[in-house]
Amino acid sequence: MQNDPSKKYQPFQHAPKLTDRQWPSRTLTQAPRWASVDLRDGNQALAVPMNISQKLELFQALVKIGFKEIEVGFPSASNTEFAFNRLLIEKGHAPDDVWLQVLVQAREDLIERTVESLIGAKKVIIHMYNSTSPAQRRVVFGKSKDEIKAIAVKGAQMIKDRLHRLTAGGTEVMLQYSPESFSMTEVEYAKEISEAVMDVWQPTPQRKMILNLPDTVEVAMPNVYADQIEWMCKNIKNRDSLIISLHTHNDRSTGVAATELGMLAGADRVEGTLFGNGERTGNLDIVTVALNLYMHGIDPKLDFSNLGAIIDVYERSTGMTVPPRQPYAGELVFTAFSGSHQDAIKKGLAERDQNGGKAHWDVPYLTIDPTDIGRKYQEVIRVNSQSGKGGVAYLLESEFGIELPKDFQREFGPIANDAVDKLGREVSGAELKAMFWKEYIERETPWKRGVFETSSKNGIVNCTAALFYGAQQVQRSLTGSGNGPLAAFVNGFKTAGYADFEITNYSEHALSSSESAEAIAYIQIKSADGQSRWGAGVDTNIELASVKAVLSALNRLT
Repeated sequence: MQNDPSKKYQPFQHAPKLTDRQWPSRTLTQAPRWASVDLRDGNQALAVPMNISQKLELFQALVKIGFKEIEVGFPSASNTEFAFNRLLIEKGHAPDDVWLQVLVQAREDLIERTVESLIGAKKVIIHMYNSTSPAQRRVVFGKSKDEIKAIAVKGAQMIKDRLHRLTAGGTEVMLQYSPESFSMTEVEYAKEISEAVMDVWQPTPQRKMILNLPDTVEVAMPNVYADQIEWMCKNIKNRDSLIISLHTHNDRSTGVAATELGMLAGADRVEGTLFGNGERTGNLDIVTVALNLYMHGIDPKLDFSNLGAIIDVYERSTGMTVPPRQPYAGELVFTAFSGSHQDAIKKGLAERDQNGGKAHWDVPYLTIDPTDIGRKYQEVIRVNSQSGKGGVAYLLESEFGIELPKDFQREFGPIANDAVDKLGREVSGAELKAMFWKEYIERETPWKRGVFETSSKNGIVNCTAALFYGAQQVQRSLTGSGNGPLAAFVNGFKTAGYADFEITNYSEHALSSSESAEAIAYIQIKSADGQSRWGAGVDTNIELASVKAVLSALNRLT
């Protein structure tokens, strides 16, 4: 890297002078028109482009999501692209209400091939572009502003001259123009060349033209792009005859921000791809922008209720993978490993359950309800060495119905954390249950239960128990009395001189709702010298489950 980067790089030079900008005080209230460019821009960015069957599967997925405008390819670029267009049209794969968008440069041979690929379609958008930035004019084309404008005007006329070949067969045509590299172009020149194309195509409020203003390469902060969009919306002629469209890339990792600010600035339409697939650092991620609207209570007009299935199609078709931290879609974005995060999420979900799920969503750390996009709560909290008692308790409860008391969580949490730390990896709910069972339920030394019987008379409960003690499992008997079975059991230990302790906490619940359901009991004991331990026991008989829990706690105390 340069010690003084200003000697090699300079700030963006063509930001418009917009002193009365309105976009910062606006609020988004509705979804834009969406246009997917997965099959063209996304496909173009792949090391191995999709074949026809892969493109068809992804096209059908896009239709199912709800896209009404889909850029299906660059039909003049290859036989595969041309053949895909014909397949969609001739085999009826394109619904009547879906616009097939195609891209073409302002060259006559390419325009001719493009029009030929669209014969017989119901609705088409012909998207013509040519690059307009100072660097492109100087380096790539070696042409002046007037010469670049002449290319655009000539291309627009060549398309117009061929429209009858489509409309004569009943095809509805919408025209779209992009001054490519708009974000690096002087806004005055972008307006001039766009208006020159408009003069040829003659859009009206009834038959609008799409003016796409791409952030082809991000070279400035997103507020600059918003200023450019607002300037164009305020200054271009016949604004009511235009659909202003955005097409952002992600070179500075602000494609989503640039799009959202561009929408505030007056844009009507957004182009992008699923999960941001595209050239270099990628295109706009439409999933993110749509679900950002959704989390504010705005209907995005796209259906991502089964996002996992969409990811499967996307990855199968493109060979790309969705990163684990991709907003909304990534495997880990709704996952908490941190103990404090887990505790807050667990409490937020519990509060929502208590009010019947009727209040507005307000769960800490979760911007939307994962179930709205096909995710499960079991995915939300996962446990590794960074996790705390809340995450451990959540997995045991959500997966196995084990509802640990708060104080019990404080004891078992560190035990589980130490075990996970030694493993050095994430653990599953089943592994946590196995740790819990080993530590509490299966703890049968030095004391193991044999026979336990009770009887009652005049409100006093008497018990007799046969126990096995130590490694040799020597049988020992005890008898005791109290105001209940547990009190009698504890009294029996003290009377026999085996142990002196008291029960300080007790709770129990069923592990399932069937008639043969097992119950689990949780008991905390405190010894005469002040030590406390929890124990747990499971049995179809709650009385025996409680006895087992006492022995579990006692075994952990000795």
